[in-house]
Amino acid sequence: MVACVTAKNSTTGSTTFPTKSGIRIWVDPATPDDRQTYTSSRGRQWDLVMSDEFNMPNRSFRPGHDHIWTSLEKPDGVNGAMELYSHNMTSTKCDDDGTCYFYIKAIDEFSVIHVYNMYIHPPQFVDAYFFYRAAMVQSWNKFCYQGGMIETRVQLPGVTTSDNPDIALGKDSKVKTGKYYPTWPGIWMMGNLGRAIFSASTNRMWPFSYDKCEPDLFDPSYQRISACNDNPGYGLNPNQGRGAPEIDVLEGSASLVSSSLQIGPGMPDEYRVMGINYGQDPPSCIYGGTCTTPGANYVGVPTAVYNKRGHKSWYQGLRYAANNYCKQDPKAKQDYSTIAASMKAGITENTCSVDVCPASTDAYGDLSLIDGKGEDHWGINSNGTCYPLWNVYTGAYLCDPDNTYWKCAKPRNATTTPKSNAMSQFNYQMDAISANWPVHVGAYTNFVVYQLEWVTGKNGYVRWMLGGSPLFEVPSESIWNVPQNVNKTNPEKIMLEEPMYLIFNVALSSSWGATPPNPGKKCRGDGSDEEANKICDAFPLYMKIDYIRLYQDLADDLEEDNYMHVGCDPDTHPTKKWIDAHID
Repeated sequence: MVACVTAKNSTTGSTTFPTKSGIRIWVDPATPDDRQTYTSSRGRQWDLVMSDEFNMPNRSFRPGHDHIWTSLEKPDGVNGAMELYSHNMTSTKCDDDGTCYFYIKAIDEFSVIHVYNMYIHPPQFVDAYFFYRAAMVQSWNKFCYQGGMIETRVQLPGVTTSDNPDIALGKDSKVKTGKYYPTWPGIWMMGNLGRAIFSASTNRMWPFSYDKCEPDLFDPSYQRISACNDNPGYGLNPNQGRGAPEIDVLEGSASLVSSSLQIGPGMPDEYRVMGINYGQDPPSCIYGGTCTTPGANYVGVPTAVYNKRGHKSWYQGLRYAANNYCKQDPKAKQDYSTIAASMKAGITENTCSVDVCPASTDAYGDLSLIDGKGEDHWGINSNGTCYPLWNVYTGAYLCDPDNTYWKCAKPRNATTTPKSNAMSQFNYQMDAISANWPVHVGAYTNFVVYQLEWVTGKNGYVRWMLGGSPLFEVPSESIWNVPQNVNKTNPEKIMLEEPMYLIFNVALSSSWGATPPNPGKKCRGDGSDEEANKICDAFPLYMKIDYIRLYQDLADDLEEDNYMHVGCDPDTHPTKKWIDAHID
């Protein structure tokens, strides 16, 4: 008889059973022996705590079929989505050469779905038109973690036939012909209290990372679980602000991939990039840095215009580094001393150029040596390769459908439209802290390793990496030590610390930077555009994932607010009773 020992994990609030093999319970035995540990960017050894090598073909991710992943059968309803998510659009496969991988397939297929729309007056069932079918797979409420390094080896979906002129340029060329990359793939994470694309769970929950009770600064009723609540119930901790923040390992397609984290509440207008004069500039000018309105192109540019505020703006000390998989462009090369001198003197132009601004166009970014060693500086394109840019998309203003506030996307006309009372009232800004980095052709023709280090706490950070080299980093101090005016009107968030689950998806949108031909219509339109027909003929398109692995720092000398835990219901941030009580 073999004795079975169980243990109650006081950190995760769950009962765990030891494995006879000694392999950790979430680790795939197929993970190679030389991939059991990882040395972090700070030089510490982290251990493998979860992996999925996707080496078994024909896996099903339908509800109840897999120990980690769950696929959805549901229309996407956000960001101008044009696709349905379906179980049969995702599985695992092994090619003849022995390469095995998880995949999401995207096809062009027209569907009409009867959906309930809570954002119209009155709320009612309507016909919704979808022109594509793809998949979303989540580990929601099954596998979550706080802190660690996620590594995944991915091939992005794109048209890689000879019809795409980028293919002839070689894998290290920068993507130029965006129309041949019509999908919007994502590998991302969200706090377990909200389930992605289930809006009833994310309203007033996404993307809060705010743990203060400041009614004069932010209305606590807009945050569903507020630090102002002495008795929140549902097993939650009293006076702890909670939410469902988001980290995107990668998101986007065509020539730019976005690395971002999304938090709330967002900064007030006086801390954001200055708005354009609509009588002077078209809204699209912000995407090319061509606005003539002073201060409207890049935050902190020109220096004197922003100095008039009497305080700095946006998040300070963000860190940017090159995608050196791209070919060098001598015209893009920068010298640290030139840029440092320009920053010290102050930027006088209303836009950025290679010898005036950091390569990131972020005038408040860190320019110190990368990791304090070597010759390369954050923010300086010393090699002339692809370089991440400060993302001009800095967040959205979120509102309930009855809201009349002018910042809402569609304010209700109180004179002509009665309230629907479909949901609780809210209106608040959320912030997207992100970098858009130019991607090379090889990301679509080959597998590339993407990594993300996430350390919670006041001394933590989130770092995005490509093949082991940094691309973008958000230090914790950038989030909690924000610019302030004399009245301190800028809410101070905390570094993300919610238990986060993993999401893979491929979307298609009529409104994002990467769109299919004839957005908002069938792919081929009237069939008269020969190039559009070639792109549409290339469907199905595939996102392929060779593996995913998670490493954590399991040492006993971590700071108290540096959480390195696995589990969806930790004592520090409970979720189970809340989810059970709101499952419908």
